[in-house]
Amino acid sequence: MNIPFAVRTRAGVFKGHLFPCDVSDEIWLAMPVDLGINMLGSMIYCEMPVDSDVGGDPVTDMEVGDVAYWPEASAICLFFGPTPLSGTDGKPVSPYPVVRIGRLEGDCSALGMSGDGSTMHLYKDL
Repeated sequence: MNIPFAVRTRAGVFKGHLFPCDVSDEIWLAMPVDLGINMLGSMIYCEMPVDSDVGGDPVTDMEVGDVAYWPEASAICLFFGPTPLSGTDGKPVSPYPVVRIGRLEGDCSALGMSGDGSTMHLYKDL
């Protein structure tokens, strides 16, 4: 069963779900949590170390709305548009291999207005 969550930034509230896996469970149990936003094109990544084995298949080609975990940076990532490595199709490409752990629902393009260095509130959407 997917795990509901929401993200609040100064750009608004964005709902999504995490796929069932050890990393998702650990992130969900840590909620609510405030995280510092780092932006790379249309990708937000926030440091959030986990103790669980990340598992899954590492990939770099993403879709708008994907939520991923970046093991080397111990970071949760939100993809909402093109990144610096995107091709002409505009699909996000992660700079390093990440593991998909969830999806955002609906239009998440406004995440671009969240602001590098600002705060993201990650919480359970019960």
